[in-house]
Amino acid sequence: MKKLTKGEIETRLQQLDGWEYAEGALETAFEFKNFKEAFSVMTRIAFECEAQNHHPEWTNVYNTLQIRLNTHDANGVTEKDFKLAKSIEDIIESE
Repeated sequence: MKKLTKGEIETRLQQLDGWEYAEGALETAFEFKNFKEAFSVMTRIAFECEAQNHHPEWTNVYNTLQIRLNTHDANGVTEKDFKLAKSIEDIIESE
């Protein structure tokens, strides 16, 4: 998978709400009503990650979920990261 340039990343980020490019990865955070809601969404995202065979770096503290995406094999951001970011957005919007 081809590593995207900073310009390509910035252009594609315009299509995602709340994501930014920082330190070689796409990053975002979500806040939920409570831990149960956050964990439920994390579970749905986890199933999608398995289906795409692409896994985020993420942390959860109570009702907050922070997600960081990059493609380790490419040493940067690739189309795989944007595909997963869009899927994550779709899951969040369906909640």
